[in-house]
Amino acid sequence: MKPYVQYSAQERAQEYAALCKRREEYQNLGLKLNMARGKPGTEQLDIVSDLMTVLQTPRDCIDEGIDVRNYGELTGIPSAKRLFAELLGTKPEEILVGGNASLNLMYDLIAKAYTHGLLHSQRPWSQEKEICFLCPAPGYDRHFKVSESFGMKLITIAMTDDGPDMDAVEEAVKNPAVKGMWCVPKYANPDGIIYSEETENRIAALRPAAPDFALMWDNAYCIHEFFGEFVPFRDMLTLCRENGNADMVYEFASTSKITLPGAGVSCMAASAANQKYIESLLTMQIISYDKVNQLRHVRYLKDKETTLQLMKEHAKVLAPKFAAVLDALDSEIAPLEIARWTRPNGGYFVSLNAMEGTAKRTLALCRETGVVMTPAGATFPYGIDPADSNIRIAPTLPPVAELKQAMEVFCLCLRIAALEKLGV
Repeated sequence: MKPYVQYSAQERAQEYAALCKRREEYQNLGLKLNMARGKPGTEQLDIVSDLMTVLQTPRDCIDEGIDVRNYGELTGIPSAKRLFAELLGTKPEEILVGGNASLNLMYDLIAKAYTHGLLHSQRPWSQEKEICFLCPAPGYDRHFKVSESFGMKLITIAMTDDGPDMDAVEEAVKNPAVKGMWCVPKYANPDGIIYSEETENRIAALRPAAPDFALMWDNAYCIHEFFGEFVPFRDMLTLCRENGNADMVYEFASTSKITLPGAGVSCMAASAANQKYIESLLTMQIISYDKVNQLRHVRYLKDKETTLQLMKEHAKVLAPKFAAVLDALDSEIAPLEIARWTRPNGGYFVSLNAMEGTAKRTLALCRETGVVMTPAGATFPYGIDPADSNIRIAPTLPPVAELKQAMEVFCLCLRIAALEKLGV
């Protein structure tokens, strides 16, 4: 194999005809393979299903004198706060323990900013003439859709190997209409990178013109290694406090990919002042979150050491899947020089940048062949990738055998799209 750009017109035509024939053979198989989202596979769910039997008797539901079956403890039971504080490196008093999804906490915070304003807001965001939000891209589509759903203007910030382009961020926050920024600092979705220390320092030291600028620090993959040992991370709350920005950051995490997605526990870490303000608004909204599930997770996960051991069991399942993706790309795509991709050690995705103008075509071919993937453009604000290049690969749900077959189809379609772009 040699780079496609070195193929003669006749060689490209012959290659294209052979690939189309192979794709037709796959189409005849009637495949139904799904790599659209980062869902844990069945084997991972089986690892943690004994979570559901942790609380067996009424006495099991009493925790430090608190009956978790009853009302109360609006911001979470103390033991759950301590567990999340240990996992994130924050203080228990900086933790609010929520329901089953951190995305719900993120949406709720933005909604509160819109209806009431945040701690340092001059007025509710709904009364501002314009609200802008910084969106490092490629990034997490659901983040962007939260901001978009409130009519905010989404500003794309290019991602680098170290995190968001901080020169662009520092320039953008001079505008008082810029009210916040989305961040996934460790194993970023989808690139799988870890923000550099310099990037984190510059973020913590930002001086936004908006006094109520909200740094939405989604630490979704904080302990989610699948290759190698756990990589420690810095506490952004402490960094912001040391830079005089104690109230700027809101950090989110959950157990969605630690225990059971949709049946886990989430948290928001923020300054004590922010917690007090948010609690004053929550009082009218909810009596308490699901404390039974909070206690179930505390008893099951116990502490950071036990949780990290559990993550090693997940890694045993995930590592072969990511290896299958990278092996396929290395053997089928690398010699052709038609794409480049990340090689993450954790998280849930591989980010691939195809030849400009070929992502949509590649994924359309995949879909027609029975392989469903995240739509092209989803990793950019408004679902529009200006280069039509980025493709998010989610290897976690299918069994390895199905994943290998899906990657055969993907590589085949990627090659066809590249040849079409080069001219056949």
